[in-house]
Amino acid sequence: MLLKIKILALGICLCAYEVVQAQQIEGQVDFHGFADNREYSNSDRYPQTIFGTRVTPEIGLLVDSIHRIRLGVSYLHEFGTKNITNPVRPVAYYNYDNNGFDFKIGMFPRHEYLDEYPKAILSDTIGYYQPNLEGMLLKYKNEYFHQQIWIDWNSRQTKTDREQFMVGISGNVNLNKTFYVKHFATLWHNAGPMVNTPDPTDHIRDNGAASLHIGADLSDRGWLDSININIGGIINYDRLRNVYEWQFPKGLLSEIYLEHYKFFIRNTFYTGESLAIPYGDVFYTSKQYDRLDIGWIPLRYRNLEGRFIAGFHFSEGVVDSQQQFILRYTIGHLFNRKK
Repeated sequence: MLLKIKILALGICLCAYEVVQAQQIEGQVDFHGFADNREYSNSDRYPQTIFGTRVTPEIGLLVDSIHRIRLGVSYLHEFGTKNITNPVRPVAYYNYDNNGFDFKIGMFPRHEYLDEYPKAILSDTIGYYQPNLEGMLLKYKNEYFHQQIWIDWNSRQTKTDREQFMVGISGNVNLNKTFYVKHFATLWHNAGPMVNTPDPTDHIRDNGAASLHIGADLSDRGWLDSININIGGIINYDRLRNVYEWQFPKGLLSEIYLEHYKFFIRNTFYTGESLAIPYGDVFYTSKQYDRLDIGWIPLRYRNLEGRFIAGFHFSEGVVDSQQQFILRYTIGHLFNRKK
């Protein structure tokens, strides 16, 4: 009997060795450094300085160039913070990537998928403090368009914690070599904790926004490296159950982006009704708002990019300012290739 067990164990080990040999052991390290100084006192919004670094190492297996499993951690350190162990987030996900389909389930970095969302819907603050999507994402991409749908489970309901999740959909369609249409949408659900006697003043909130834009990429029409212009509409939908029914504030958004060599200018203009989007930028509560970003890209090489941005916010007859330096460096490596 003992001999049979030893033979079985040896067979399992040999099979496991062959399986590992048929895979690629891969890994990467993502470094995200940021300095964001927000001088928002003129408009009575929250002034603050966000200054720190996030390091996200991952390691895993790639199977047949299609399936992968990754494990890692995402560690944030804000300079001056005394507690250096609290802001650690796990990274663990399965990824299917084949024929234009990209599917993920688990806890995985959000910046690759959601950075294009308008700041009116998802502000850049989220990228500092909520680096991962915790849920699922499905994306399809080809030469002419891409579409994606995702769910991010923010908080599991317990006796002390609220139930919170967000779902979203976005995409881009190239009408020809110049013109395109893109869209973005989210819906956030915020419910209370699971208690025997609910708080009568605590109500379920459903909130989200959708925007549709038509634009033109004129980068090959002039001497600038990049010329991109788009205009569109945005609608905010908001309901606080048993307090007020669905409300639909809306407005117009336009953006122009110009880049040459290592310098760029981005101007974003909004006009319409006051938007109430909890995860959106606070300036879009204004009925008319203009943001001007003047930037310099001193570092740009393969997976390394560093940007300095001087931002100016024009709203309610006053001007606020913002200075940002953002550096992201992703290093990837395959440790064991297929034989």
